[in-house]
Amino acid sequence: MTKQGYEALVEKLRKCKTVDRQKIIKEIEVARGFGDLSENAEYEAAKEKQGFVEKQIKELEQKLAYAQVIDPSTLSSDKVIFGATVCLEDLDRDEKIHYRIVGVDEADVEQGKISINSPIARAIIGKEEGDCVEVHTPGGIRNYAILEINFK
Repeated sequence: MTKQGYEALVEKLRKCKTVDRQKIIKEIEVARGFGDLSENAEYEAAKEKQGFVEKQIKELEQKLAYAQVIDPSTLSSDKVIFGATVCLEDLDRDEKIHYRIVGVDEADVEQGKISINSPIARAIIGKEEGDCVEVHTPGGIRNYAILEINFK
């Protein structure tokens, strides 16, 4: 994952441990005040929420423990690789698009970040500026030309 993706996961973990956990503890305390726990829907809901947050914390801790962090600004290549920002021309729509190839957990198409596992990323990995690729997407076949590769 990129350095920014790693930092975002660290922040998400911090929030889960400090904010979300404390909020759920208070919800459980309030729900206990409603009486019999065996028939207390609020208590059950809070406990379920607690289980979800604890599972999320474990998953985040595991991802961070095994993360391989890559800073794209230290990379250089003539080919498209993980961390590259690529300017593509959509030959079917005659428009330019910019994508940064990132890890699965940090992908966000709205921000121009696509997962290394996405159809477009898989099609352009290893290609160079000037190459054309055909991408099989859920919406059909798309054709792109690689205009520029950078690592900013």
